[in-house]
Amino acid sequence: MGIQQFRLPDVGEGLVEAEIVSWKVKPGDTVKLNDTVVEIETAKSLVELPVPFAGTITELLVPEGETVPVGTPIIAVQTESADDDALTEDLVPAIPEPEAGKSDAPGGGRTAVLVGYGPRTTEAKRRPRKGAAPAEPAPVGAQPSTAPGAMATSGVGAAQIPEPEPVVAKSNEPGSVHVLAKPPVRKLAKDLGVDLTAVTPSGAGGIITRQDVEAYAAAPAEAPAVAPAVVEGQPVVSGREDTRVPVKGVQKVMAQAMVASAFTAPHVTEWITVDVSETMELVERLKTDKAFRDLKVSPLLIVAKAVTLAARRTPIVNAAWDEPAQEIVYRGAMNLGIAAATPRGLIVPNIKNADSLTLPDLCRALNDLVAVAREGKTQPADQAGGSFTITNVGVFGVDAGTPIINPGEAAILAFGAVRKQPWVVDDQIVPRWITTLALSFDHRLIDGEKGSTFLADVAGILEDPARALMF
Repeated sequence: MGIQQFRLPDVGEGLVEAEIVSWKVKPGDTVKLNDTVVEIETAKSLVELPVPFAGTITELLVPEGETVPVGTPIIAVQTESADDDALTEDLVPAIPEPEAGKSDAPGGGRTAVLVGYGPRTTEAKRRPRKGAAPAEPAPVGAQPSTAPGAMATSGVGAAQIPEPEPVVAKSNEPGSVHVLAKPPVRKLAKDLGVDLTAVTPSGAGGIITRQDVEAYAAAPAEAPAVAPAVVEGQPVVSGREDTRVPVKGVQKVMAQAMVASAFTAPHVTEWITVDVSETMELVERLKTDKAFRDLKVSPLLIVAKAVTLAARRTPIVNAAWDEPAQEIVYRGAMNLGIAAATPRGLIVPNIKNADSLTLPDLCRALNDLVAVAREGKTQPADQAGGSFTITNVGVFGVDAGTPIINPGEAAILAFGAVRKQPWVVDDQIVPRWITTLALSFDHRLIDGEKGSTFLADVAGILEDPARALMF
């Protein structure tokens, strides 16, 4: 028998940390190779991780809600071994050397781990044998590094895993005291809504025990909530006290990306109001077409198709500005991003090679993209490599806006609400379906003439879908 620890892997996007969202197993469960054991939230999405070996779960090393660096042991599994005294192994992703200039040296760069299979045998790290000199213990209260490539280390001996060391917990409030508690105790405190900084420890060395937490929770009174309740990604705020929510995961990355884009690319936004009555009629016809059976057809489909067609005439909208090389990169294909608001923040998954898809295939891809995003299951690869973005603010009843360009792209189109409004047709005021389009573009590579041409072409196709035959 041997006990193996599975360390949090880099899922292939160079991420340095992730939050344990939910465990799918518990101690004592038997797992097979590649069984899903945990759901994590990276800076980009929710990801389900399969275990890279078979055996019996002995311990969950990180509680739900905890954010840990890549390389941290998260689960221990007892596996069958031909040698009863087999060494315990940790399956870990390869970690780059910390020194500058080592990225090209053997072992000096991060090697992506294929999720579910662990690293190659040559990259696995073996714990020291019995009798080996123990590693110098880290000082109490030391925090795990979150620098890129950093990993947690452990001095656990062969063939057994002791109870996890106490970990420092602290309040988010300025000037708060530090407390010591083991992961299971912190998980219990979280479940009971107990602030560990308010609990009096009774364990050796000032460690808070399970009994301390239970006694505090049972006492009449006063345990304040550790974190606010959350509904659909927003905290429930009551009374007149301030509520603090940590910025992390998808929301943190979104904020950083928007700041970088807003203060790097000189944004210009142009607007156009369009009569889309013909498009609305086309949508109703497509809903009854057998090619669109079992598909949800919406005006966004026609907008997406119009964008891919108009970009043929103005390919610069599908380009990118390469600052280090001082070059404009004209992309060979359009990976069309659709901005999606989720409870965990804004994400922009994209449809690969959208410009080469037929209308039914584009509709199917849009349906799949929306369904996966709503479930919070969009993978990092689905968000990488976008070249143009549509943000459908109309679903919120908003007429238009000035969208910020997705980093690495040259333009973004905001599609506003479609409303029936009075419109002048042949000198007569008649009710028509009207919408507003707003195009933000990077003025370093797209000038006013090109931006205006592209926006007018999209509007023209929506006003008269038959114009699509001209592109």
